[in-house]
Amino acid sequence: MERKRDRLEVIYDILKIIQKHNNSIKPTPLLRYSNLSSKSFSDYLKELKKKELVKVLMDKKDKKHITLTDKGFKYLEKYNMITSFIEEFEL
Repeated sequence: MERKRDRLEVIYDILKIIQKHNNSIKPTPLLRYSNLSSKSFSDYLKELKKKELVKVLMDKKDKKHITLTDKGFKYLEKYNMITSFIEEFEL
């Protein structure tokens, strides 16, 4: 049985999905790719915006696009560094 993702992994997954889509993705595809319920996704998105890891931009057609901030990119970098450390020392 697979274990559930913890909060930090979910945040990492959401940010990574945004990054893989050229740093711009609409909310609905992000919801689908993140594999979360609508309620959980909404809660995470609010938290990510509050902590300034992502921002929501409007395009010319008034469609929302979610992008990473510099702080979001830094989170991905630090998360990768920590997981590399854990793997290296087999913790």
